[in-house]
Amino acid sequence: MEQISFIPLANLMLGFIPVIILIGIMHFWGLRTSNSIYANFRMLIQLLLIGYVLTFIFETDEPVIIVLVVLFMILMSAWIAMRPLKENGIYSFVIIFISLALSGLAVLFLISQFIIELPRWFEPSFIVPIAGMIFANSMNTVSLAGERFFIEKDRGKDYLGSRRIALETALIPQVNALFAVGLVSLPGMMTGQILSGIEPLMAARYQIMVMCMIFSTAGLSAVTYMSFKKY
Repeated sequence: MEQISFIPLANLMLGFIPVIILIGIMHFWGLRTSNSIYANFRMLIQLLLIGYVLTFIFETDEPVIIVLVVLFMILMSAWIAMRPLKENGIYSFVIIFISLALSGLAVLFLISQFIIELPRWFEPSFIVPIAGMIFANSMNTVSLAGERFFIEKDRGKDYLGSRRIALETALIPQVNALFAVGLVSLPGMMTGQILSGIEPLMAARYQIMVMCMIFSTAGLSAVTYMSFKKY
């Protein structure tokens, strides 16, 4: 299989043309565009910087560096997940952090030590991207669950009713992804592996692992978070 060519920076900038078009439509419709512009600019800077940082991380033999990287991921995920919620103080941050860490680290340990059986438990090229997928998806699910939970509570529903509706709503994107995978879309990890020359059947096995990982950690993080809200 022919390797994917290097993308020149000038060509990469062409990818922002549809982004600019969408932001223009948002402005024309009277929507606030500052947040979208800032988010796209921040995404660009973050990904360019992380490309350089990952080069160093993937070459390290120091497990403490990988531990610090994963800890940083959890901290940032907790902070981002808390932003849209009605409660956003220190206590809220702590329970979101605990919720993400408990389920995410448990599943990460299961995958790395018992499914993949890594030769080094801290293998950077595996732990870092897998942890990123875990905490990014869990972060979104906790945000959705928390936001819907507070809405239902404000409508006068009791804790159990609010919890049930919140979890069901928060898991809609994950359930839809399970239905769509292989039919509507080829997920990023599977596509990347196929492009790099790995056999499709082996790539499918990895993707099954990833889909189970994302669904379970996202849901369990939301469950843990709402369990704290009982008190």
